[in-house]
Amino acid sequence: MPNSQPSPRSRPQLIPIRIIGGGLAGPEAAWQCARRGLAVTLYEMRPQRNTPAHETELLAELVCSNSLKSDSENSAPWLLKQEMRHAGSLLMDVACRAAVPAGHALAVDRLEFSRLVTEAIAAEPLISVVREEITTLGFDDAGFDGVTIVATGPLTSDALATEIQRLSGSERLFFFDSISPIVEADSIDHSKVYRAARYDKGTADYINCPMMREQYEAFIAALAEAHPVQPHDAQTADGHDWDNAQYFEGCLPIEEIARRGPDTLRFGPMKPVGLRDPHTGNIPYAVVQLRQENLRADSYNIVGFQNHLKFGEQARILRMIPGLENARFLRFGQIHRNTYINAPALLVPTLQMKQHPRLIFAGQLSGVEGYVESIATGLLAGLTAAAIATGAESIAAPRASAHGSLTHYICNADPKHFQPANITFDLLEQLDEATRRKVRDKKLRHQMVCEHALSAFDSWLQQLAELLPTS
Repeated sequence: MPNSQPSPRSRPQLIPIRIIGGGLAGPEAAWQCARRGLAVTLYEMRPQRNTPAHETELLAELVCSNSLKSDSENSAPWLLKQEMRHAGSLLMDVACRAAVPAGHALAVDRLEFSRLVTEAIAAEPLISVVREEITTLGFDDAGFDGVTIVATGPLTSDALATEIQRLSGSERLFFFDSISPIVEADSIDHSKVYRAARYDKGTADYINCPMMREQYEAFIAALAEAHPVQPHDAQTADGHDWDNAQYFEGCLPIEEIARRGPDTLRFGPMKPVGLRDPHTGNIPYAVVQLRQENLRADSYNIVGFQNHLKFGEQARILRMIPGLENARFLRFGQIHRNTYINAPALLVPTLQMKQHPRLIFAGQLSGVEGYVESIATGLLAGLTAAAIATGAESIAAPRASAHGSLTHYICNADPKHFQPANITFDLLEQLDEATRRKVRDKKLRHQMVCEHALSAFDSWLQQLAELLPTS
């Protein structure tokens, strides 16, 4: 008996789908819709209108760093990526093809990653890319009457942010984020550095610049005296008090970390644990790590050294790091504002807006933080949009999964004190008390949580496959 389901390429589409934003979440959402035979229009305002942080007009440009976090088995970031791989994520597939050595982490050649995503989207006949800024969402007038995914990211234009604020009746939230510097590989003095991986995890792919106590203390003193860049007008909109800027805790500028105490950097991005210097046989007092930036290995980013100091100050202070005395900088650290919505007050776990179910939010704008988390919400948003467009049931990711745990947090946090979140093990659904008492080994407990999460996620994917067949 022939299959009564329509083929994916002729799947009935009751209403049109548009996706606003060509960062990480938008292309992933578009890809998930196209895999189910649905036509999508993907809008990206670049190069018509640029942002303070983007450098190209490519889709899926990675602005801050080139790391997609740990790929250590049974870690929370690994679990989230595994679930996306099971779901046929385009961006996870591209990340593997554009990967560069990074120890136990998944890091990519940023330009190659963006190029491959852009090529894949352009080659998909069901996805039309329109280079145009969208400033109205058209849900209470004669405008667009389909399903819309808003995935404009943390650098959402002021016009669209104002429109979202108007529709939601909610205040506009934001924090400040920073970008790490990048140096040319051949400007590093390799006689003073060595390769090793922190905690001996993964391969020794990081270049390590060791510091003695005197060097570290001089570095901290220089940071304390450094002059910050004054923000652009666009970054101080809404009368924001720059001197009391709110930062995302997972991406603090180094000068902000240093203000919290003389040893905070040494227990943060400059932690020397497991990084024994082969030149001396000793563990250094502090270490600065460099991670390969591209496949050619001709540039390295200074890991965790995001900042917003004046460029001249950055050059002077960063050249105090052993091995970087003559460093040539391809990019200095910068700061930009990240906008997000108050997700607990506005969204349901399918990422639909409570007041406007045909309006879906994804990416960092939805209240998640990080590249992997943005891609994950794009994947979920694409599946939700596909369900709405075909009249199928929209089903949220299971709470036990990493995807479900992430959406559970952003939809159920305290709306009065909501802060964006990375995926962490604490967000995952934990083992019951009896099992925790029985299983004492932490690694085994983590393995059990991840196995349960993947099983729940795969069952959910199977349920979706019956509603939304893939090509």
